Amino acid sequence: MKGRLSILYFLQFAVWGCYLSCFGQLLGAGGLGRDIQWFYAAVGIVSLFTPAMMGHFADSFVPSVRLLGFCHLIASAMMFGSWLYADSHSSWSFWPFFLLYLGFLAFYMPTMALSNATTFALLKTRGIRPVDQFPIIRVWGTIGFVAAMWFVNTAYIFDGKFGFTFDDLNPAASYRFQYTPMQLLSSSILGLATSIYTLSLPILPVPNPGKGSSISEIFGFKAFHLFKLTNVRVFLIFAIFTGVCLQISNGYAIPFINHFMGFPEYFGSLAAGNATMLFSLSQISEAAFIIITGLAMKRLGFKLVIFFALLAWCLRFLFLGLGNPGSGLGWLIISMVIYGVAFNFFNIAGHIYMDQNSDHTTRGFGQGLLMMMSNGIGATGGMIAAGAIVNHFCHWEMLPSPSGQGMMRLFMGDWFFPWLIFAIYAIVLALFFIVIFKDKKQNTKAIGTA
Repeated sequence: MKGRLSILYFLQFAVWGCYLSCFGQLLGAGGLGRDIQWFYAAVGIVSLFTPAMMGHFADSFVPSVRLLGFCHLIASAMMFGSWLYADSHSSWSFWPFFLLYLGFLAFYMPTMALSNATTFALLKTRGIRPVDQFPIIRVWGTIGFVAAMWFVNTAYIFDGKFGFTFDDLNPAASYRFQYTPMQLLSSSILGLATSIYTLSLPILPVPNPGKGSSISEIFGFKAFHLFKLTNVRVFLIFAIFTGVCLQISNGYAIPFINHFMGFPEYFGSLAAGNATMLFSLSQISEAAFIIITGLAMKRLGFKLVIFFALLAWCLRFLFLGLGNPGSGLGWLIISMVIYGVAFNFFNIAGHIYMDQNSDHTTRGFGQGLLMMMSNGIGATGGMIAAGAIVNHFCHWEMLPSPSGQGMMRLFMGDWFFPWLIFAIYAIVLALFFIVIFKDKKQNTKAIGTA
């Protein structure tokens, strides 16, 4: 069962890995470069609603594994529609493409929680404690995400032939999936495969069959009583502002690295032409730092772990601004590695903190509340603001491809200033947090022990 669930996570996150990091570059190529922020903010918009609704259906009406398969099937269909539109139009209109993509997210984002619910239930039926085995299973999701990134980074279809290349001067280089709508088709195919694969997993009965719920229960509004706890209220407010950082690098790191292909001195650069693979170091770091996060929480406590997470976000953005594919390649690599600290220190510590401050009736709602604050409100507002900043300093231009095969649309401009603004924002937030947040010592101790 552990092996079968590991395959589920590999497939599920590979669906996301096919496009998430290189989607910004694709949007720019399709003429929607100035709207990147809205497509990444859409993740937060749907996270406010559909995961809670699907979770309620899984608790009361439909077995979670069947609902998981259904969601992947519809998401695959919507992504296939996105590919059809993108592949059949040389210039894209915002609303048709955005609505198709929003439909994909509305059904894909709930699969995160549904797969967890399915995994926990199946492990427990076999007498396996999720706390012992889930991290080993979940890491296969990161492996799947990275594998998909490597695939779209190198795969191409050119002159009727399918192949792989790292060489940016190869005539087929500009036809790699990381630059074309084929990344969307790859995601759709994997989504369909994931849906089919769920049919092989055992069906468990729903926990509360036929139980109706109020609107407040469906959306987890009753968890808002946690705001009565001063320390939790302060943390959740900071979670909103920290969520601003979460999607910025996902949306703009790849267009930033790719823009160096517009400079003759970087023609043929392995880093500039393989931005998706370079960015995958962030996900590898995320997997590696899971272990470090646990040790840090035990040694430092919750407050300092969150502080170092915000400090890491500052360095993440600053090192991106200092980096380039030539003499500054080391800064880019360090920025990718430090992402593991920035992401894990906030997410893992935050979820455990909410668990420690929730009672048994609101633990699930408390987790959803944190996701709503950070990945919902924070990431949505943050991407809109970040988009305005980046668009002020940078603009999309048509430039010759390094391979000599046609033109490429690249996001040119003075990128140092946007990254510097994001870095200053993160360090100011870190300083405010260390001064304002006051946590009870017993909670810190409990979290460190956990």
